[in-house]
Amino acid sequence: MKGFVLASLVVLMLISITSHSQMITGVWKGKINRQKVEMKIIQNGDSLAGTSYYYESPNNYRRYNIKGYFDAQTNEAVWWDDQLIEERSGSVTLSTPGKMPLLSRADFNCPGGGKMMLDGKSGKVYEEDLKGDVHLDKIREGTFEDEWDFVIDNYLVGGNDPDIIDSIATLHTTSAPPVEEEAKAPVVVTIPTETPKEVPTVVVPKAAPVIVKPLEAVPIQSIEEKFTTRKKVLTKEIPIDGDSIELRFYDNAEIDGDSISLFLNDRLIFTHIRLTGSSYTIKLAVTELRDTNELIMVAENLGSIPPNTSYMVALVGDKRYESRLESTEGSSAMVRFVKRVR
Repeated sequence: MKGFVLASLVVLMLISITSHSQMITGVWKGKINRQKVEMKIIQNGDSLAGTSYYYESPNNYRRYNIKGYFDAQTNEAVWWDDQLIEERSGSVTLSTPGKMPLLSRADFNCPGGGKMMLDGKSGKVYEEDLKGDVHLDKIREGTFEDEWDFVIDNYLVGGNDPDIIDSIATLHTTSAPPVEEEAKAPVVVTIPTETPKEVPTVVVPKAAPVIVKPLEAVPIQSIEEKFTTRKKVLTKEIPIDGDSIELRFYDNAEIDGDSISLFLNDRLIFTHIRLTGSSYTIKLAVTELRDTNELIMVAENLGSIPPNTSYMVALVGDKRYESRLESTEGSSAMVRFVKRVR
């Protein structure tokens, strides 16, 4: 009897963990910036992919592919309309909805009764001040059918495989009617062993058929785990003195949604820093620092243009030091601060 109870508890825990990992994945409907929207959001590690439909009716809409990231610890989702891939106006001219691509930041919350919501702010892509509102509810079935339906319907039995998600994401090109092409060689991807032997093959426009075979899902790492497991690469050594040093962080290249965390001497000091064209500034008191200090920049995501790159300016007294910091899924950038010997 005890063994049965223990086994039941383990099964319930596994179901709970699996369900939590799927929560952000699904169909969402509501309004962004007072525009009617239906979205399909798919979680791939800590990144998000999918599609957004800004619509007046099922035959009058603009469709974008979306990119973004999800923080499983804070339940914050950030995504942006990356590319317009379809316009449909039916018998009338397509009006305002979806005319301007948007960036959104929203909190995922479950008030109870099976209801799931995304509430936050939205605005033009790369704007710092997001003034529009985001109100989305998760629904069971959407109005618009596309290639992401397979991933959502089969997310817990293999649809969450990164190879499937990445292969579908590459289909998103500028709007054009689907053209039948000669089938390419099958792409083999995998799902858990408990799935029935007969697994449907999915064929999407301009893509090879997807054949599904067993594989375990990839766990989502916390920022502390990313810090611990990734290689630390020394980028620059900076001498310090005086009362304090000022550090300014910018996106080094095209602003593409890069987000970082900072560790000082193995301790997390700042998290969820979104890199933009404007500086994110911090100050460190020199008296509280050791003789030798290591500042580690850990990529929370890779943005839409990997790797995650930051341009750092360090102001020490009347001196200015600059450094390009690069972080990937396998490495983190390190800057060493050494107190001057007097």
